[in-house]
Amino acid sequence: MINTVGIIGYGNFGTFVHELGQRFFPDLEFRIHSRRQEPDNEKFFDLKTAAQSDVVILCDSIREYEDRMKAVLENTLPDTVFIDVATVKKHTSDICHKYCDGRRFISTHPMFGPTSYKKHKGDVNGFRIVVTDYTLKNDDYQMLKKKFSEFGFNIIEMTADEHDKNLAETLFITHYIGQSILKAEFTRTEIDTLSFQFLMDAVESVKDDKELFEDVYKFNPYCKGVAEKFHKAQEEVYKEL
Repeated sequence: MINTVGIIGYGNFGTFVHELGQRFFPDLEFRIHSRRQEPDNEKFFDLKTAAQSDVVILCDSIREYEDRMKAVLENTLPDTVFIDVATVKKHTSDICHKYCDGRRFISTHPMFGPTSYKKHKGDVNGFRIVVTDYTLKNDDYQMLKKKFSEFGFNIIEMTADEHDKNLAETLFITHYIGQSILKAEFTRTEIDTLSFQFLMDAVESVKDDKELFEDVYKFNPYCKGVAEKFHKAQEEVYKEL
């Protein structure tokens, strides 16, 4: 029986997870731990209290994931379910196996965020959640999968390696192009074509994620090759002009 959910990390995505949690699970108690907020024991709690929830979702940055996971697991209860929602999966799944030590965990990556949620006006139908690894009992996993499918989410199962390869060629390259456009200081105009509007929509969806962009490049082994491939293609296109 799940009554409490701890959210560790209350940045952009942690805040979004809290919003979704309150919407889809209004009867649950959410305990948030943020190093930027003093505990009030109503919304924000110390790490130990948040970690001793029935479910704990780690929303800290990838570069801190290992240290933060260890800190959380030192305080969790034996039956606590740990949920990994990081953007890279091989790195964090390996950490889960290393430190969870028989505990129940599930490694996921929601393929959406607060910007896409807002653009779709809160309609989550078709929003994808990738699951790459879990140590839950299969009956518990299937029940969880069914519940989220009923909300409208599309659950996609693949290996962590497959996820990271696909992500490098999709989300990462979107961030790469977006950061390049920001660096070049291109902006919207009053005569934008529809295609440019779509491009700038993508740029604006990633503009505040510089740290995530850097972390994905560092911890996803496929990103370097994708960046080199794209850079080479840019040079070839420029030469052709």
